[in-house]
Amino acid sequence: MMEVQNVTKSYGETIVVNNVSLPIEKGKMTACIGPNGAGKSTLLEMVSRLIPQDTGHIYIDGNEVKTWKKGDFAKRLSVLKQTNQMNVRLTVRELVSFGRFPYTKGRLNQHCHEVIDSSLEYLGLLDLQTRYIDTLSGGQLQRAMIAMVLCQDTDYILLDEPLNNLDMSYGVQMMKTLRRLVDELGKTVITVVHDINFAASYADNIVAMKEGRLFASGPVDEMITKPVLDDLYDMDVKIIESNGTKYCLYYTN
Repeated sequence: MMEVQNVTKSYGETIVVNNVSLPIEKGKMTACIGPNGAGKSTLLEMVSRLIPQDTGHIYIDGNEVKTWKKGDFAKRLSVLKQTNQMNVRLTVRELVSFGRFPYTKGRLNQHCHEVIDSSLEYLGLLDLQTRYIDTLSGGQLQRAMIAMVLCQDTDYILLDEPLNNLDMSYGVQMMKTLRRLVDELGKTVITVVHDINFAASYADNIVAMKEGRLFASGPVDEMITKPVLDDLYDMDVKIIESNGTKYCLYYTN
């Protein structure tokens, strides 16, 4: 289980995350939603130790994240940031193999190659594994980056807007892949998504943030409601239900 307790982050006089506390259920997919500038990405960066929190505590399986040794932490939690600059010439397979670094420090063994193959297959990249990443489309590169994260084979996977640059078909494929990681491999996935219908269709729990604060959190059925979403986005959201899943319409006047 992951637990965030009274976490705050400021830049100068601007409070980006304001006294957020919440539990993250293990073995489930949690989607973080909310308007731009709500603090979602900053919260993920603090949980993954990319940036320090100003106040509060973050625990994974009962241990505060700042007490973990770097190598041990990298075997427990992997993260994909929203922006990843790659200025080196690598093939897709070489990029994905970086996920094994915490285990072998670059000396790949047979098990590593099996995990790499599995990650490439999960993301539909086997046919592209010898391509150089600077020849890929934005969507192909995004899938390769996520394959690298999967290759790290951690219990906790944090993804900041993993659907960036993906068309509708690959967006659905990506969410189905994340769902399989939870259902088949017992991973705990925490992802920032902007399309609330993806959150409604694939997540178990939803965390909603607004203006740096925790607005609401809970199971999908409790969160995908008109009162919650109207107030969260300051919009008139219509909720419809089909085959037991709630969907949101927010393009109509």
